Amino acid sequence: MAAPESDGPSYAQPEAIPPRTGESLDLDVVAAYLRPRLPNADGTLSIEQFIGGRANLTYMLHFGTQDYVLRRPPPPPVAPGAHDMAREYRVLSALHPVYPLAPRTYCFCEDESVLGVPFFVMERCQGLVIRQDMPPQYAHDLTLQRRISQALVDALADLHAVDYRAIGLETLGRPEGFMARQVAGWTRRWERAKPFETPAMEEVTAWLNDHLPTSPPATLIHNDFKLDNTMLDAADPGRLVAVFDWDMCTLGDPLADLGQLLCYWTQANDHPDRYDAFPSPTVLPGFLTRDEVVQRYAERSGRDVTDIAFYHAYSLWRTATVVAQLFMLYQGGQSQDERLKHYDHRMLSFASEALKVVQGARS
Repeated sequence: MAAPESDGPSYAQPEAIPPRTGESLDLDVVAAYLRPRLPNADGTLSIEQFIGGRANLTYMLHFGTQDYVLRRPPPPPVAPGAHDMAREYRVLSALHPVYPLAPRTYCFCEDESVLGVPFFVMERCQGLVIRQDMPPQYAHDLTLQRRISQALVDALADLHAVDYRAIGLETLGRPEGFMARQVAGWTRRWERAKPFETPAMEEVTAWLNDHLPTSPPATLIHNDFKLDNTMLDAADPGRLVAVFDWDMCTLGDPLADLGQLLCYWTQANDHPDRYDAFPSPTVLPGFLTRDEVVQRYAERSGRDVTDIAFYHAYSLWRTATVVAQLFMLYQGGQSQDERLKHYDHRMLSFASEALKVVQGARS
């Protein structure tokens, strides 16, 4: 699960930078392994690191004029079940032919003698990734903002409509009792990762356990669906061309994906702490509100969204736990990424927002 961004206007940033301290790759090792396994990988190799990664690490490989993307987990140890490159590779390989927004894959390496961790290589998609801010030329285009909103929601509903059995992913997860297992599992992760006692997290945990909904029929779920995990067509930004970060994709409750989208969907009337925790262009007036997102999804998918407050609170609570995990990676010295230094404060913001949703559901 990618962590929230906090690095200033994304349109002013480069897409990729030299690898961060402690996260570089051995050029000779990478080139020797990949040249016989990739098409047109015969130029001189250079490597950059994408700026967006916090949990899994993502690199741009330049073989001369041919580009690829390499995905790998952070240095070990990692949380059990997290950063599963084999899962992500399997999902993308099966999904791309029927859901073209999933990038094409090329090869998977489980031999840890190469980089010390499993990794895979996929296509380098071309387009526009919007993170915290709209590019200035689109900041006042309300029609485009609405189209982007609708395209995101529609892409999520389309993913949930994929026949996972027809593409061989019926063993990807155990959908029965999915939400109960998720709440229990993320509670355990929170207990392991929490940097200090946080009453808001404890109150939300109790409420989630007491209000588990009856899930609709299972679908493929992305598990981290949000604006900056997608790529837009640079020539027509109202159209999606790719969805990224599939390592947590599984079979489960599709409304968990909708709740995650709402988690990151800040809007103009939110408390400033929520925007500070996850700055997003969805605060602009052309974007759908969270209520409109839910309505659009219900119309597109035909699903009952009566219990959406549960999924919204769950996603905020889960994100608070992920942010705590990343903060502890920094505290423990596994990550040198200075952007994680104050993630304890960000964790508190997500916990507070989760509690607000719970309190709203009670009223």
